[in-house]
Formats: sequence, C-alpha cells, structure tokens
Amino acid sequence: MNNKEILSASSAILRKAKQLGADLAGFASMEDLRSAPSFTFAPKMPGVDQGIGSRNSTTGMTSGKVKWPEHGKSILVIAVAHPKESPEMDWWFGRVSPRGNKILMQTIKELCNWIIETFGIEVFHFPYHVEKGGIYLKDAAVKAGLGCIGKNNLLVTPEFGPRIRLRAMSVNMAMPSTGPIAFDPCMTCEGVCRMACPQNAFDKQVYTAESYGQTLLPARDGVYSRPVCNGQMQKNIDFAKQAQPDGDAPPVKIIKYCRRCEMSCPVGK
Repeated sequence: MNNKEILSASSAILRKAKQLGADLAGFASMEDLRSAPSFTFAPKMPGVDQGIGSRNSTTGMTSGKVKWPEHGKSILVIAVAHPKESPEMDWWFGRVSPRGNKILMQTIKELCNWIIETFGIEVFHFPYHVEKGGIYLKDAAVKAGLGCIGKNNLLVTPEFGPRIRLRAMSVNMAMPSTGPIAFDPCMTCEGVCRMACPQNAFDKQVYTAESYGQTLLPARDGVYSRPVCNGQMQKNIDFAKQAQPDGDAPPVKIIKYCRRCEMSCPVGK
C-alpha cells in the first residue's frame, strides 16, 4: 500500500471498530510501546505476576515482560464504556466473563476477520493477560490517544473518564498513530479518586524514581499499593453473594469488584 492507501485503510478500520461496538479506538506504534512506562517498569516490580487476575505464564518470558508479535507493526486499541448506570457490565457470574468483556472480545474477533478479508493485512488478537501473550493495555491506550493515566492508576478518557475497558490487536502494517493527546485533567484535581479508596491503597509512596530508574511510575508518582488493592478485590470475591442467573442455571456467586476510585472520578460525567 502507498501512503494514501494506508491512511484510507486506517480511517476505515477505526470507523469499523466503532460500527462493531467499540466506543473508542486508536492506533499506536509498536516501537513506541517498547519504551512506555508499564513496559519498562513491570519487569522490575516485585510480585508483578501475583494477585487477582494474574495467570501462570505460557510465553517463556520473565515476569512482567511482554512477548511481542513477530510481525506486528502497529497496535489497535479499542475501548467499551462501562457507565455507572450499567454496573452489571462488570459483574462476574461465577467464572463467566462479564458482559462488557464479551462485547470487547466479540468486537475484536469480528474486526480481525473484517481486516483480513478487506485488506489482507495480518492481525493478532492479544490475550488479555500479559502472562498469556498480552500487552499493558493502559499504556497502549495512552499512546493511541484514548486518554492519560490518572492518579487512580487507571486510564482516564475525555469522553468516559476511567469508566471504560480495553482490548487490543496488532496489524503487520505501520498505521498512522492517533496519539498521544494533550489531555491531563489530573493536573488540577485534588485526587478525589484516591480519597475514595476503602483500603487506602493510595496512602503512601510505594515506588520511587530512584529505585526504578524512571519518573513515570504506577498512579503517576508511585503512590499506589497493588497488594492493598488486591486485598479489596479478594474481599469482593470472599463476600460475593449467590444469586440465580437468567434461565434455569444453578445459583452462582456474583462478584462485584470495587470501583470506588473509578466511580468517584469527575471526568467524563
């Protein structure tokens, strides 16, 4: 493809992503991601492969390191909004993935097929977990122009604040990057997200620039405890109540993970 054709294909892919169910979509360069904060920080962080949501590694990489697709040149990140008015989009019904996750997975699956059929471009659908071959989605979203990392250690978007979920795929063609963007509402915010945490996960600085050799740290300044946050999530699991799903299925635990820092953010409301 020439430059004009690549630009046309990029625009068409972004439009198609939204037609299929994405609320936001953007491209980032694979090379740009290699030096993004989480990609350089995570391999140094103790316990990076532990806690809620972690999986046993199948990539052959050391803890925290990403296994990059062999032929990927650009990353396409999509986001689906998880509004306060639809909390069930985040609920786990036993081991059944939440509705929001299902929308993301279906959108990416259909988009992959469409890109292959329409442009003949090789694609790779990233698994969610880095241990299974995924990438750090929040950093990818920042590079793709979807938003910025907030004081709550979440991606904050102009349209929806942090109330979104992400998924990504790679394409073996260098697409024009759609970001990053000049957007940072946290600069003038007093940190209501941090004050909302029931476990005080943002109570003290856990990570420092001196210890990790970089200034961009979790939650921007290293004032964030992942183990404390995981403790709250474990409580959500332990105290989840059983209920009857739709239909004749047997009762299951409905897990409603804490979203206090997410819901308290004034951006995107």
